[in-house]
Amino acid sequence: MRLKLKPFPHFNPHTDASNLRDNTAKKGGVGWMSRMRSDEVPLSSLNLASAAVRGSEAEETDHIPEEDLCNPEDVKSDGAGENDGVAGASREKIIVSQECDLVVLMTAVKGRLDISTTHVYFYDLSPVKEEVERHDFKWPLSRLREIYLRRYNLRRSALEFFLIDQTNYFLNFTTKTRNRVVSRLLSVRPPNLLYTRTCSPADLLRSSGLTHKWVNLEISNFDYLMQLNTLAGRTYNDLSQYPVFPWILADYTSSELDLTDPKTFRDLSKPIGVQNPENEQKVRAKYDCFEDPTGTVAKFHYGSHYSNSAGVLHYLVRVEPFTTLHIELQSARFDVADRQFYSIPQTWKLLMNNPNDVKELIPEFFYFPEFLRNLNNFDLGLLQMTKERVNDVLLPPWASSAEDFIYKHRKALESEYVSQHLHEWIDLIFGYKQKGAEAIKALNVFYYCSYEGAVDLDAITNPVEREAVEGMINYFGQTPSQLLKEPHPQRAPHSEALNKLLKSDSKKPDITHFLDKLTPFHITVLNEKDPIVFVSRPRSPPRGFLQSGLPDSLVTVTKGSVVGVHSWLPHDKHSNRPFTLDIDPTIAHAHAHANAHANLKTRRSVSGTFHPSIALHSQLFAVSHDGKLLFTAGHWDASIRVFSLTRNKFIASAIRHFDVVTCLALDHCGWYMVSGSLDSTCVVWDISQLAASPSVSAPRPFQVLYGHDRPVTCVAIATELDTVVSGSSDGTVNVHSIHEAQYLRTLTPDGCHPQQALISHITISLQGQIAFSANDKKSNSVHVFSINGTSLGSKYVSGRVTGLVAVGDCLVVVDDAGDLTISRLLGLHPVYDVPLHVPIESVVSTTDNSHLLAPLRDGCIVVIGVPNS
Repeated sequence: MRLKLKPFPHFNPHTDASNLRDNTAKKGGVGWMSRMRSDEVPLSSLNLASAAVRGSEAEETDHIPEEDLCNPEDVKSDGAGENDGVAGASREKIIVSQECDLVVLMTAVKGRLDISTTHVYFYDLSPVKEEVERHDFKWPLSRLREIYLRRYNLRRSALEFFLIDQTNYFLNFTTKTRNRVVSRLLSVRPPNLLYTRTCSPADLLRSSGLTHKWVNLEISNFDYLMQLNTLAGRTYNDLSQYPVFPWILADYTSSELDLTDPKTFRDLSKPIGVQNPENEQKVRAKYDCFEDPTGTVAKFHYGSHYSNSAGVLHYLVRVEPFTTLHIELQSARFDVADRQFYSIPQTWKLLMNNPNDVKELIPEFFYFPEFLRNLNNFDLGLLQMTKERVNDVLLPPWASSAEDFIYKHRKALESEYVSQHLHEWIDLIFGYKQKGAEAIKALNVFYYCSYEGAVDLDAITNPVEREAVEGMINYFGQTPSQLLKEPHPQRAPHSEALNKLLKSDSKKPDITHFLDKLTPFHITVLNEKDPIVFVSRPRSPPRGFLQSGLPDSLVTVTKGSVVGVHSWLPHDKHSNRPFTLDIDPTIAHAHAHANAHANLKTRRSVSGTFHPSIALHSQLFAVSHDGKLLFTAGHWDASIRVFSLTRNKFIASAIRHFDVVTCLALDHCGWYMVSGSLDSTCVVWDISQLAASPSVSAPRPFQVLYGHDRPVTCVAIATELDTVVSGSSDGTVNVHSIHEAQYLRTLTPDGCHPQQALISHITISLQGQIAFSANDKKSNSVHVFSINGTSLGSKYVSGRVTGLVAVGDCLVVVDDAGDLTISRLLGLHPVYDVPLHVPIESVVSTTDNSHLLAPLRDGCIVVIGVPNS
């Protein structure tokens, strides 16, 4: 998902495009796509692709047969010598080199893909121009997570690569070379590739288990729709195949949104073109009366598509680079104001009145409030009747702001009504009502050029005609790959699914679903003289079926620098406690055991190297995702040290700061770690280099970030969002990008004097909200901003904040007054509060958000979860 906006040094306000629109609008002239309005296919184009039309019997499924895949021992250089195109790679070998196109929204960039035994490279071969951004990239094979077979202009010739940090690349080949590239790539066995089967989208869905998880409420409606879009070939990289989401609401006039009233929602069993019953007869008559004299074009209900390039640009016109693409599509000018996306209620009203306009929504309606604001101050024109200037999108009365609209719209998507009816819409878009007799019965047939397998571009020999057909396909839109040929199962009712999760022996629910049932459980770990200050539940590495029931580790560090590695399971079917925590025997009350001396010998400790002015706290430590390494800060020599939890000793050290390191934070991917220091700088480290053996030369920082005037006190990093945030005793929070080390903005706490406030803790949610705590002489407070700098809420807390963690759409705050509160990130409205009566040292959530772990100053750990029923 694209969440973060960034400054562009060559920003264009598109004044010329506004002037052209205003001058030509008076004469009635508009661009070709505006004349078409994307409502109907021009009749002159109906016979254009006749040479390429395939019958339904010619349709095939996109997959690569197993016999076409080569074995690892068969890999050769394919004519490319060792190190070709790879400087200084002495042990690296190119296994395939292939010319291809990198697809970027509405552009295909000519280039060459090189795959070696360790890396993937793309070289932009387009003519060099100073003002044009180059698209070269390089990444190690170890970061490859998924490969999908893709279509481009209805040809089965493309691949999409997904990396662990959610970066993705869309490359187009020919069909034969595409298959060869996949074969060679799979032959080197990338270590983190989740699947290696090159089967059809329908087979992928069946084998994924996603539908079962969705039915049982284990994943959200939003996540399930995103996964279906991905499996069906939808991608952010190609506007003609952009992810498609449903209109879910029908009420855009009420002052309050009532999600318990069925009338609030659209009918998900019907296409958007017949939501208004008055349109059904028109749509049916259009299909029944249509005849193509050539016999080439099959009957259809709609001459436009629910998802195409023009529709996506219509919604995203206020955000670059979509603004520029919209202008290019409209013959170098903005479309006239009355046809712009200027009002959500008006857009819905026009859809209800026009059966030819069948646009569904895009995912941004559920997570990206910035697309509803004209942040770039583009001149979008004046409405013809009212002379009102088009600026920000007008919202329904029930939404007080763009953020409020997104929040309530997302809440509506996850509502009980939508959950119970979403399968009907899935049947229309991805399922058995997409094609054939069921589609005809459902009034759900679109122009033939949009369907998979309907057009064979290779059969068109005339280059001009082929280019015209490609343009029509590209701008018209493409129907997703069919994932189901039988009715999609209905989701279980919320109450039934949640009760099932509560009774599960292995799968525990997300605590945000059960805020009214949360219960604290106290576990005594050590005595009060040496309380735990840091606790971490590392992300587990992938496991096979036989290993699925094995316990994970829970790592703790005490104020006396004693390290514990405890056994953790997120369930305990023999008691009321929703977990199993077995304390590390080397630290569990050693004085009470006969083998106390043996325990002291095996006890892990990181003592002896910390600066005497440093009191150990949670932000001085981070644990690798595999639970084998502990990264430590606060050392007298300004180093970051790597402690092996399995070998019980320090194994590596890195020095780049000029003063003591005060804080560490690890990303969700396990790629990067960021450190902050008394020297007022932050350093981003590549973890694989930082954890290298001592024999390797000292690791170099990936990035060094500047901008604070005083010591850095807290840091957070989100590689998926390409974002680092850092707080300081100067009362500011700086936001930087990771890969370009670009300074983006500074956030300051509302209601605090910047020079007197200290930012003590900071976190980034998966949805891009930045939350931080500020302490000054008079008060303690918590603040939440969007990743793009919009304030989302602030509140005062009773004590000094000692920990923050984002869990779903909630923020967990703990303080030294002994209070643990959970609030919604938007507005910080409290939804759960438990006084623990003992100062809390920190807080962390488990990977699946099933539990919260909070060490107390009295030596206990409090585990908060939903008790077994």
